[in-house]
Amino acid sequence: MSHSQQALTLIPKMVKNPPPKALSLFNSSTQTQHTPQSISVITHLLLSSNMLSQTQSLFLQLISGKITIPSFTISSLLHNLTQTHMHSIPLYETIINSYVQSHLPEQALCYLKQMYDHSLLPSSNTFNNVLKFLVKSNDFDKAWGIFNEGKSRGVFDVYSFGIMVKGCCENSDLDRAFEVLGQFEDLGLSPNVVIYTSLIDGCCKKGEIERAKDLFFKMGGLGLTANQFTYTVLINGFFKKGLKKDGFELFEKMKIDGVLPDLYTYNSVINVYCADGYINNAFQMFDEMHERGVTCNVVTYNTLIGGLCRKSRVLEAERLVVQMKRAGLNPSVITYNTLIDGFCNVGKREKASCLFNEMKSCGLSPSLVTYNVLISGFSRAANPAQVLNLVREMEERGIYPSKVTYTILIDAYVRSNEMEKALEVRSCMEKAGLLADVCTYGVLIHGWCGKGNMSEASKLFKSMRIMNLEPNDVIYNMMIYGYCKEGSSYRALRLVKEMVENGMVPNAASCNLTTEALCVEGKWKEAEILLNDMIKWGLKPSISILDMISKEKHIDT
Repeated sequence: MSHSQQALTLIPKMVKNPPPKALSLFNSSTQTQHTPQSISVITHLLLSSNMLSQTQSLFLQLISGKITIPSFTISSLLHNLTQTHMHSIPLYETIINSYVQSHLPEQALCYLKQMYDHSLLPSSNTFNNVLKFLVKSNDFDKAWGIFNEGKSRGVFDVYSFGIMVKGCCENSDLDRAFEVLGQFEDLGLSPNVVIYTSLIDGCCKKGEIERAKDLFFKMGGLGLTANQFTYTVLINGFFKKGLKKDGFELFEKMKIDGVLPDLYTYNSVINVYCADGYINNAFQMFDEMHERGVTCNVVTYNTLIGGLCRKSRVLEAERLVVQMKRAGLNPSVITYNTLIDGFCNVGKREKASCLFNEMKSCGLSPSLVTYNVLISGFSRAANPAQVLNLVREMEERGIYPSKVTYTILIDAYVRSNEMEKALEVRSCMEKAGLLADVCTYGVLIHGWCGKGNMSEASKLFKSMRIMNLEPNDVIYNMMIYGYCKEGSSYRALRLVKEMVENGMVPNAASCNLTTEALCVEGKWKEAEILLNDMIKWGLKPSISILDMISKEKHIDT
């Protein structure tokens, strides 16, 4: 008996049985070549019993090609089943949801349009599935069009607006997000906590913290209770904007209001404490997490380990890794990178190398950052052989030096007073297609200034502008230092003025050196003007400078 004949004999059996049994017969007939009729029959039976998930599973197999039928399409099935106007809406919805799940939005939209053309309206769940998929696929313009059409046809609910608000925020289109909120309110509907949280998060990510605060207080006025996510996104927003006092106050308010901080809230607070060097406060939060039953993750430990390493408390950081393992968490590449950097910074490079080997023995692949940290550590120790070994190893692993790697190598040669080799590395960097950045220029300018070669330093300084790179305050101060040591007081003074014009404030050392150089050259009037400017900028002139100006004025009179 042919496969198609087997399918024909299967149909009566399926019809005689309840839909679940019929589906079982259908699925068990793996050797049968199904026909359009057998697919139509099983689809009809499943839809008649409202077995929508099973129908969708069937359609997914048809779409993926797991069930193949010559000259059969979803469209032909739809045509056959809707001739009697039976199951129209459930059938259309199942097809649409199947295409969404198969990541085929164009087909899903085609059938949604067909529904509208036949004056059929999908449920808000199906409509939202399409909307959500388009937003997640970054097809925001299409999502906006579908949303507006669905709104005009009355196919929406609160979740539809929530999806669009979140989509607008993720698309950095806050104005449109607030427009959606306004439309929602115009319909007499009340936004929920999720919608407000999405908006607050969007405002924080764009740095519009005042707008975020207004929304938070508006929520309270509407009787909506902020949840963990609402508090956390606003706390994060405050911290990222540098408003740490506000962030900590909101964190305390959160606990007073009975909203328990979650892992992400604590991680955010711990990160700020560690970044600011308040390690004891960070560990108080760590202990509080344990007391409240909030489980730490790798990020929590990595943040604390980083905080300890920045304070040169590397042995405590290493003990924390042991504690981390006892808690059932495996150290990550970031954990090892942080520890290796910590030990390099305190001069314990052999220990850093041991950790590097331990990392590899644990099955973790060193990253570009790992190599950069080690190369930097051994460069500072003037160990060129080990530096070259590391560069060779990273290239063997298919990791190529980055701009940071080259800058570290350049710095190593500058420190060794080998400017020619530093320039060779820069040349290799450019051949690799990497252009020098502000840091690279800063290292080279520092080298020439240190050697007293202001001609070469000046060439580099001018070439930065040609490359559309703006010198930072560190580079300006280095150039000022170099000119002062050279005795070019006017050149130093010109750079001091240029710094101020560019919105920067020279440091006290640069101003004192420039003032001293002016006095040495007998230009006490210019020195006195700079002295007064220093006071305006909040800088403290040295006593020796005050004495020099006083003496020069006395000599001149």
